[in-house]
Amino acid sequence: MAPDRTPLIDGFQRRITYLRLSVTDRCDLRCQYCMPEKMQFLPRAEVLTLEELHRVALAFIARGVTKIRLTGGEPLVRRDMIDLVRALGRRIGNDDGQGHLDELTLTTNGTRLSEFADDLFAAGVRRVNVSLDTLDPVRFAELSRRDRLAQVLEGIAAAKAAGLAVKLNTVALKGVNGDEIAEIIAWAHGEGHEATLIEVMPLGEIDGERVDQYLPLTQVRAELERRWTLTEDSHRSGGPARYVRVAETGGRLGLITPLTGNFCDGCNRVRVTTTGQLYACLGGREQVDLRAAVRSADPDGALAAALTEAMTIKPHRHAFAIREKGEAPALARHMSVTGG
Repeated sequence: MAPDRTPLIDGFQRRITYLRLSVTDRCDLRCQYCMPEKMQFLPRAEVLTLEELHRVALAFIARGVTKIRLTGGEPLVRRDMIDLVRALGRRIGNDDGQGHLDELTLTTNGTRLSEFADDLFAAGVRRVNVSLDTLDPVRFAELSRRDRLAQVLEGIAAAKAAGLAVKLNTVALKGVNGDEIAEIIAWAHGEGHEATLIEVMPLGEIDGERVDQYLPLTQVRAELERRWTLTEDSHRSGGPARYVRVAETGGRLGLITPLTGNFCDGCNRVRVTTTGQLYACLGGREQVDLRAAVRSADPDGALAAALTEAMTIKPHRHAFAIREKGEAPALARHMSVTGG
Protein backbone atom coordinates (compact mmCIF):
# COMPACT_ATOMS: atom_id res chain seq x y z
CA MET A 1 0.00 0.00 0.00
CA ALA A 2 1.32 3.45 -0.93
CA PRO A 3 1.99 5.73 2.05
CA ASP A 4 -0.48 8.48 2.92
CA ARG A 5 0.96 11.66 1.35
CA THR A 6 -1.78 14.02 2.56
CA PRO A 7 -0.14 17.23 3.89
CA LEU A 8 -0.44 17.85 7.62
CA ILE A 9 -2.55 21.00 7.95
CA ASP A 10 -4.15 21.94 11.26
CA GLY A 11 -7.50 23.57 11.93
CA PHE A 12 -5.95 27.05 11.59
CA GLN A 13 -4.51 26.28 8.14
CA ARG A 14 -0.95 26.02 9.43
CA ARG A 15 1.07 23.43 7.54
CA ILE A 16 3.21 21.19 9.76
CA THR A 17 6.64 20.69 8.22
CA TYR A 18 8.83 20.44 11.34
CA LEU A 19 9.06 17.52 13.78
CA ARG A 20 10.95 17.60 17.06
CA LEU A 21 11.54 13.94 17.90
CA SER A 22 12.80 12.98 21.37
CA VAL A 23 14.96 9.86 21.42
CA THR A 24 15.41 9.67 25.21
CA ASP A 25 14.34 11.37 28.42
CA ARG A 26 17.75 10.61 29.98
CA CYS A 27 20.45 13.21 30.42
CA ASP A 28 23.94 13.31 31.89
CA LEU A 29 23.35 16.80 33.34
CA ARG A 30 20.77 17.95 35.90
CA CYS A 31 20.21 21.60 34.99
CA GLN A 32 18.30 23.33 37.76
CA TYR A 33 15.66 24.89 35.50
CA CYS A 34 15.01 21.57 33.73
CA MET A 35 14.80 18.79 36.30
CA PRO A 36 15.42 17.90 39.95
CA GLU A 37 18.69 16.31 41.03
CA LYS A 38 16.97 12.98 41.75
CA MET A 39 15.12 12.76 38.45
CA GLN A 40 13.09 9.59 37.90
CA PHE A 41 13.62 8.49 34.31
CA LEU A 42 11.20 6.37 32.33
CA PRO A 43 11.30 2.56 32.33
CA ARG A 44 12.96 1.42 29.12
CA ALA A 45 9.91 -0.63 28.10
CA GLU A 46 7.92 2.61 27.75
CA VAL A 47 10.46 4.16 25.39
CA LEU A 48 10.20 3.67 21.64
CA THR A 49 12.91 1.52 20.10
CA LEU A 50 15.16 3.12 17.50
CA GLU A 51 13.30 1.13 14.83
CA GLU A 52 9.97 2.51 16.10
CA LEU A 53 11.34 6.05 16.17
CA HIS A 54 12.47 5.58 12.57
CA ARG A 55 9.04 4.32 11.52
CA VAL A 56 7.34 7.27 13.19
CA ALA A 57 9.72 9.69 11.47
CA LEU A 58 9.06 8.13 8.07
CA ALA A 59 5.30 8.54 8.59
CA PHE A 60 5.84 12.26 9.17
CA ILE A 61 8.17 12.58 6.18
CA ALA A 62 5.55 10.96 3.96
CA ARG A 63 3.06 13.62 5.08
CA GLY A 64 5.28 16.57 4.20
CA VAL A 65 7.58 17.08 7.18
CA THR A 66 10.89 18.28 5.73
CA LYS A 67 12.78 19.12 8.92
CA ILE A 68 13.46 16.85 11.88
CA ARG A 69 15.28 17.86 15.04
CA LEU A 70 16.37 15.02 17.32
CA THR A 71 16.12 15.95 20.98
CA GLY A 72 16.07 14.50 24.48
CA GLY A 73 16.96 14.57 27.33
CA GLU A 74 20.39 14.39 25.83
CA PRO A 75 20.08 12.51 22.52
CA LEU A 76 23.74 11.47 22.35
CA VAL A 77 23.56 9.44 25.57
CA ARG A 78 21.26 6.90 23.91
CA ARG A 79 23.11 3.80 22.81
CA ASP A 80 23.39 3.42 19.01
CA MET A 81 21.48 6.68 18.43
CA ILE A 82 23.86 7.47 15.57
CA ASP A 83 22.26 4.55 13.66
CA LEU A 84 18.97 6.46 13.69
CA VAL A 85 20.76 9.59 12.47
CA ARG A 86 22.27 7.65 9.58
CA ALA A 87 18.93 6.10 8.65
CA LEU A 88 17.13 9.45 8.64
CA GLY A 89 20.06 11.12 6.90
CA ARG A 90 19.37 8.95 3.87
CA ARG A 91 16.07 10.83 3.45
CA ILE A 92 17.81 14.20 2.98
CA GLY A 93 17.04 15.40 -0.55
CA ASN A 94 15.88 11.91 -1.50
CA ASP A 95 12.22 11.90 -2.55
CA ASP A 96 11.47 8.48 -3.98
CA GLY A 97 7.74 8.95 -3.72
CA GLN A 98 7.75 8.66 0.08
CA GLY A 99 8.77 12.20 1.00
CA HIS A 100 12.14 13.71 1.81
CA LEU A 101 13.99 15.82 4.34
CA ASP A 102 15.56 19.20 3.70
CA GLU A 103 17.29 19.17 7.05
CA LEU A 104 18.15 16.82 9.91
CA THR A 105 19.59 18.38 13.03
CA LEU A 106 19.71 17.93 16.79
CA THR A 107 19.84 19.78 20.08
CA THR A 108 22.53 18.63 22.52
CA ASN A 109 24.15 19.71 25.76
CA GLY A 110 27.50 19.15 24.06
CA THR A 111 29.05 16.79 26.60
CA ARG A 112 29.43 13.97 24.04
CA LEU A 113 29.63 16.09 20.90
CA SER A 114 33.39 15.64 20.47
CA GLU A 115 32.80 11.88 20.19
CA PHE A 116 30.05 12.13 17.57
CA ALA A 117 30.67 15.33 15.58
CA ASP A 118 32.34 13.64 12.61
CA ASP A 119 29.70 10.89 12.49
CA LEU A 120 26.91 13.45 12.56
CA PHE A 121 28.39 15.35 9.64
CA ALA A 122 28.96 12.14 7.67
CA ALA A 123 25.29 11.20 8.23
CA GLY A 124 24.06 14.46 6.69
CA VAL A 125 23.65 16.73 9.71
CA ARG A 126 24.90 20.22 8.93
CA ARG A 127 24.08 22.18 12.06
CA VAL A 128 23.48 21.55 15.75
CA ASN A 129 22.10 23.53 18.66
CA VAL A 130 24.18 23.36 21.83
CA SER A 131 22.75 24.41 25.19
CA LEU A 132 25.21 26.68 26.99
CA ASP A 133 24.01 28.87 29.86
CA THR A 134 27.35 30.05 31.21
CA LEU A 135 31.05 30.20 30.37
CA ASP A 136 32.08 30.16 34.02
CA PRO A 137 33.10 26.65 35.14
CA VAL A 138 32.01 27.17 38.75
CA ARG A 139 28.65 28.55 37.71
CA PHE A 140 28.25 25.76 35.14
CA ALA A 141 28.84 23.11 37.79
CA GLU A 142 26.34 24.74 40.13
CA LEU A 143 23.68 25.23 37.46
CA SER A 144 23.99 21.80 35.81
CA ARG A 145 25.02 19.96 39.00
CA ARG A 146 27.88 18.48 36.98
CA ASP A 147 31.44 19.77 36.35
CA ARG A 148 31.47 19.37 32.56
CA LEU A 149 32.00 22.77 30.97
CA ALA A 150 35.38 21.71 29.55
CA GLN A 151 33.71 18.77 27.77
CA VAL A 152 31.03 21.04 26.33
CA LEU A 153 33.56 23.54 24.99
CA GLU A 154 35.59 20.67 23.54
CA GLY A 155 32.43 19.39 21.86
CA ILE A 156 31.62 22.79 20.37
CA ALA A 157 35.15 23.04 18.97
CA ALA A 158 34.89 19.52 17.54
CA ALA A 159 31.58 20.34 15.87
CA LYS A 160 33.09 23.41 14.23
CA ALA A 161 36.11 21.39 13.07
CA ALA A 162 33.80 18.72 11.60
CA GLY A 163 32.02 21.33 9.48
CA LEU A 164 28.87 21.64 11.59
CA ALA A 165 27.31 25.07 12.05
CA VAL A 166 26.74 25.65 15.76
CA LYS A 167 24.02 27.70 17.40
CA LEU A 168 24.31 28.24 21.13
CA ASN A 169 21.07 28.23 23.14
CA THR A 170 21.17 30.17 26.40
CA VAL A 171 18.29 30.19 28.87
CA ALA A 172 18.10 33.59 30.55
CA LEU A 173 17.96 33.02 34.31
CA LYS A 174 17.39 35.81 36.81
CA GLY A 175 20.12 36.04 39.40
CA VAL A 176 22.15 33.33 37.66
CA ASN A 177 23.51 34.37 34.27
CA GLY A 178 21.95 37.73 33.49
CA ASP A 179 25.30 39.44 34.08
CA GLU A 180 26.98 37.09 31.60
CA ILE A 181 24.62 37.06 28.64
CA ALA A 182 26.47 39.73 26.66
CA GLU A 183 29.75 37.88 27.23
CA ILE A 184 28.25 34.61 25.97
CA ILE A 185 26.91 36.33 22.84
CA ALA A 186 30.24 38.04 22.14
CA TRP A 187 32.13 34.77 22.61
CA ALA A 188 29.75 32.88 20.35
CA HIS A 189 29.97 35.45 17.58
CA GLY A 190 33.72 35.63 17.93
CA GLU A 191 33.88 31.86 17.36
CA GLY A 192 31.63 32.10 14.30
CA HIS A 193 28.55 30.68 16.02
CA GLU A 194 25.01 32.01 16.23
CA ALA A 195 23.46 32.60 19.64
CA THR A 196 19.86 32.34 20.80
CA LEU A 197 18.35 33.47 24.10
CA ILE A 198 15.36 31.63 25.55
CA GLU A 199 12.95 32.54 28.33
CA VAL A 200 12.61 29.87 31.02
CA MET A 201 9.65 27.59 30.29
CA PRO A 202 7.26 26.45 33.07
CA LEU A 203 7.48 22.70 32.47
CA GLY A 204 7.77 20.14 35.28
CA GLU A 205 8.54 20.24 38.99
CA ILE A 206 12.03 21.44 39.89
CA ASP A 207 14.00 22.02 43.10
CA GLY A 208 13.03 25.66 43.40
CA GLU A 209 10.58 28.26 42.11
CA ARG A 210 10.30 29.23 38.45
CA VAL A 211 9.23 32.75 39.32
CA ASP A 212 12.65 33.16 40.95
CA GLN A 213 14.33 32.13 37.67
CA TYR A 214 12.23 34.12 35.20
CA LEU A 215 14.13 36.83 33.36
CA PRO A 216 12.02 38.44 30.59
CA LEU A 217 13.88 38.85 27.31
CA THR A 218 12.31 42.29 26.93
CA GLN A 219 14.49 43.30 29.88
CA VAL A 220 17.54 41.49 28.51
CA ARG A 221 17.16 43.11 25.10
CA ALA A 222 16.86 46.57 26.65
CA GLU A 223 20.12 45.98 28.52
CA LEU A 224 21.86 44.72 25.38
CA GLU A 225 20.69 47.78 23.44
CA ARG A 226 22.45 50.02 25.95
CA ARG A 227 25.67 48.26 24.97
CA TRP A 228 25.17 47.34 21.29
CA THR A 229 23.27 48.31 18.17
CA LEU A 230 20.58 45.73 17.40
CA THR A 231 18.71 45.72 14.10
CA GLU A 232 15.89 43.42 13.03
CA ASP A 233 16.90 40.50 10.80
CA SER A 234 14.43 38.67 8.54
CA HIS A 235 16.26 35.33 8.88
CA ARG A 236 14.06 32.38 9.88
CA SER A 237 15.35 28.96 10.89
CA GLY A 238 12.02 27.13 10.80
CA GLY A 239 11.57 27.44 14.56
CA PRO A 240 10.10 30.08 16.89
CA ALA A 241 13.14 32.38 17.14
CA ARG A 242 13.05 35.94 15.86
CA TYR A 243 16.42 37.42 14.99
CA VAL A 244 18.42 40.62 15.28
CA ARG A 245 21.88 41.56 14.07
CA VAL A 246 24.46 42.84 16.52
CA ALA A 247 26.46 45.51 14.70
CA GLU A 248 29.41 45.46 17.08
CA THR A 249 29.95 41.68 16.93
CA GLY A 250 28.78 41.12 13.35
CA GLY A 251 26.71 38.12 14.46
CA ARG A 252 23.09 37.12 14.56
CA LEU A 253 21.10 36.77 17.78
CA GLY A 254 17.88 34.79 18.14
CA LEU A 255 15.20 35.50 20.72
CA ILE A 256 12.64 32.86 21.80
CA THR A 257 9.94 34.49 23.91
CA PRO A 258 7.14 32.08 24.89
CA LEU A 259 6.10 34.35 27.75
CA THR A 260 6.70 37.96 26.65
CA GLY A 261 6.07 37.53 22.92
CA ASN A 262 3.72 34.79 21.75
CA PHE A 263 4.87 33.25 18.46
CA CYS A 264 2.09 30.74 17.82
CA ASP A 265 0.40 32.19 14.73
CA GLY A 266 3.01 30.76 12.39
CA CYS A 267 3.59 27.49 14.25
CA ASN A 268 4.73 24.72 11.90
CA ARG A 269 5.81 22.20 14.58
CA VAL A 270 4.73 19.21 16.58
CA ARG A 271 6.69 17.20 19.14
CA VAL A 272 6.88 13.48 19.73
CA THR A 273 8.16 12.26 23.08
CA THR A 274 10.44 9.31 23.57
CA THR A 275 7.35 7.32 24.65
CA GLY A 276 5.62 8.10 21.36
CA GLN A 277 3.19 10.74 22.61
CA LEU A 278 2.56 13.38 19.97
CA TYR A 279 2.07 16.78 21.56
CA ALA A 280 0.44 19.14 19.12
CA CYS A 281 1.67 22.08 21.23
CA LEU A 282 4.62 22.34 23.62
CA GLY A 283 2.48 24.39 25.99
CA GLY A 284 -0.66 22.26 25.76
CA ARG A 285 -1.99 18.95 27.00
CA GLU A 286 -3.44 17.82 23.67
CA GLN A 287 -1.81 14.56 22.64
CA VAL A 288 -2.13 11.49 20.42
CA ASP A 289 -0.61 8.11 21.28
CA LEU A 290 1.74 7.09 18.46
CA ARG A 291 3.26 4.27 20.52
CA ALA A 292 -0.06 2.42 20.45
CA ALA A 293 -0.24 3.04 16.72
CA VAL A 294 3.27 1.86 15.90
CA ARG A 295 2.81 -1.27 18.04
CA SER A 296 -0.59 -2.12 16.52
CA ALA A 297 -1.37 -4.83 13.97
CA ASP A 298 -1.37 -2.22 11.19
CA PRO A 299 1.29 0.31 12.22
CA ASP A 300 1.40 2.25 8.94
CA GLY A 301 -2.35 2.68 8.77
CA ALA A 302 -2.65 3.46 12.46
CA LEU A 303 0.15 6.03 12.30
CA ALA A 304 -1.44 7.75 9.31
CA ALA A 305 -4.77 7.97 11.17
CA ALA A 306 -3.07 9.24 14.34
CA LEU A 307 -1.27 12.04 12.47
CA THR A 308 -4.54 13.10 10.87
CA GLU A 309 -6.18 13.16 14.31
CA ALA A 310 -3.34 15.30 15.67
CA MET A 311 -4.18 18.04 13.19
CA THR A 312 -7.68 18.33 14.66
CA ILE A 313 -6.46 18.91 18.23
CA LYS A 314 -3.63 21.39 17.68
CA PRO A 315 -4.60 24.57 19.56
CA HIS A 316 -4.24 28.05 18.18
CA ARG A 317 -1.76 29.06 20.85
CA HIS A 318 -0.08 27.89 24.03
CA ALA A 319 -1.06 28.95 27.53
CA PHE A 320 2.37 29.29 29.15
CA ALA A 321 2.48 31.32 32.36
CA ILE A 322 4.89 31.66 35.26
CA ARG A 323 2.98 30.76 38.41
CA GLU A 324 3.40 32.35 41.79
CA LYS A 325 5.54 30.74 44.48
CA GLY A 326 4.13 27.49 45.79
CA GLU A 327 1.87 26.92 42.79
CA ALA A 328 2.28 23.91 40.52
CA PRO A 329 3.99 24.46 37.15
CA ALA A 330 1.82 25.26 34.14
CA LEU A 331 2.48 21.70 32.90
CA ALA A 332 3.58 18.75 35.02
CA ARG A 333 5.69 17.03 32.37
CA HIS A 334 9.37 17.91 32.24
CA MET A 335 11.08 19.37 29.19
CA SER A 336 13.36 16.32 29.10
CA VAL A 337 10.27 14.13 28.59
CA THR A 338 8.62 16.40 26.05
CA GLY A 339 11.80 16.90 24.05
CA GLY A 340 14.05 19.95 24.42
